[in-house]
Formats: sequence, C-alpha cells, structure tokens
Amino acid sequence: MPLTSSIRARSIIGLAACLLAMPAFAHPGAHHVAGFPAGFLHPLAGWDHLLAMVAVGAWAAQQRRPAWHLLAVFPAVMASGAVLALAGFVLPHVEAGIAASVLVLGLLVAFSVRMPAAAGAVLVAAFALLHGFAHGAEFPAGASVAGYGAGFLLSTLLLHLGGAFASRSLQAWRLAAVRAAGVGVALSGAWMLAGA
Repeated sequence: MPLTSSIRARSIIGLAACLLAMPAFAHPGAHHVAGFPAGFLHPLAGWDHLLAMVAVGAWAAQQRRPAWHLLAVFPAVMASGAVLALAGFVLPHVEAGIAASVLVLGLLVAFSVRMPAAAGAVLVAAFALLHGFAHGAEFPAGASVAGYGAGFLLSTLLLHLGGAFASRSLQAWRLAAVRAAGVGVALSGAWMLAGA
C-alpha cells in the first residue's frame, strides 16, 4: 500500500473510532493516579475533552492560512483555567460549557468555518478555560502540579496535532470526510449537552 494511502487509511480509522465510540465524560470523579502519567491520560479518558482537542487541531488546519497559533492558545489558556480551579475559584456550568465546546467545534469543522485569527483565538480560549478548569478541579490530591500539568498539556498538544494532521490528510483526499467527522463531533457535543 503506498504511503499516502496508508496515512489516509489510518486517519479514517482513527476518526471513525472517535465517532463510533459512546461519549463518556472525563470528569465524573477524582482520579487515583498522580503525576505526569495521570495528567497525560486524563484528556484521553473522556470523549468530551478528546473530541474538543482533536477538533481544535482540525479546525486550525482548515483555515485559509493554517491557524497554528490556536494550538498554543488552547493549552496556555487551559493551564490558566486549571490554576483558577486549584485556587478555589468557582466557574458555573462547566460541564454544559464543555459539551457546548464539542458541539460548536464540531460545527466549525463540519462547515469549514473561517474567521479572523483574533476571533478564532478568543473562541478557542473561552473553550480552553472551561476544559482547563475541569482538569484543575479534578487535580489528584498529593500529585505534583508540575508533573500532572505537563502531562495534560503534552497530551492536549498531541491531540491538537493529531486533529490537524488528520484534517490536512483528509482534505487533500476528500473534504466530505473531514466534514462528516465534524458532524460526528457536533452530534456528540449535542448529546453531551443534552445530558449536562
């Protein structure tokens, strides 16, 4: 199988696995493993975080000039949200906001919405604040802030890059596949929002 066909096949299989699995919230309770591994695995443990983070990368890659700055904005603001939660701040409707982020990001990908860089950054930052707050609120007792934080930031960046790679690979092959993935993410977000 040629390399490009292999990459396309893996991209399609990865996106299909994300879309076919039942969504599960990543924050039903405290996690029992502490440090870097727990931080790294936390975004991978729930479809709400995973889908949003992959969608950010996919959407960034869809812009006329790829908006790679979004891949830095999300983790930076997410870290700020975690710090707010650790400091004891209260942020209302976090779960509903996270579900809405999945819905909106899925729609942005599905319709290949393009917007000015600053507007896109503000939107992504608002969603990142909610995701970060949820991470911080579930910070494992006794865990290393630096280790856990580094783990979830690295995991987030890798999910963004995976979404961007899949989006770019599939766009070159079939735009309909990227849009279908966006619709799947949006429907997952709507389902989550209904249960939030």
